[in-house]
Amino acid sequence: MTQPTIVRRARIQPRLLDLYCCQGGAAAGYAAAGFDVTGVDIAPQPRYPFRFVQADALTFVREHGAAFDVIHSSPPCQHDSECQRIQGRDHPDLIAPTRAALEATGRPWIIENVRGAVPKLRQPVLLCGTMFGLSTYRHRYFETGGGLTLPQPVHPAHTAPQAKMGRPVPPGHFGQYVGNFSGVQRARDVLGVPWMNRDGIRECIPPAYAEHIGRAALELLAASGLEVAA
Repeated sequence: MTQPTIVRRARIQPRLLDLYCCQGGAAAGYAAAGFDVTGVDIAPQPRYPFRFVQADALTFVREHGAAFDVIHSSPPCQHDSECQRIQGRDHPDLIAPTRAALEATGRPWIIENVRGAVPKLRQPVLLCGTMFGLSTYRHRYFETGGGLTLPQPVHPAHTAPQAKMGRPVPPGHFGQYVGNFSGVQRARDVLGVPWMNRDGIRECIPPAYAEHIGRAALELLAASGLEVAA
């Protein structure tokens, strides 16, 4: 009797484009969720832990964005940073042009930024370290589009005191890890970014945040039957 031939199809790993990637905090979370990640940044990023392309993010996504299944973007936050405004520094506002480029790809997408950018974001979801058991608050805001939606998680109360900016973190306190903060190794441990230096840690998205978003994106791809980029 002839036995039937069993054909096993190789599982295609979905591809995620990480724009303005810096040292790769978001990338690590998306990789943990199950994505094959490619980062793009205009500056060299030797610490980036995945495939990296040095290029202008907007130019790259306009030319290649549709070849990816999901696109994450973290436009530089300095334009909306209170610290930068106090210092009188001028930085480009890239949120609107980034959104337009993302919408043109037809792919699910994410824009991440800081509290100062909230008026420019459309119905952003707030993520906080307390939602993921991290000993830091580090609020980040996420706008989604292209069919991807995120429910707002319950935001636990901030019961732990927060160390003053730039000071060592006393026992029982949460660290801020911005500016010229103290305790790089502790920040690495708290945020889950052991490969980063101080510069990367200051602005990074904790990988736990991106892993949460990545799982929602994978559910969308599976439920909608969207074609996975080859």
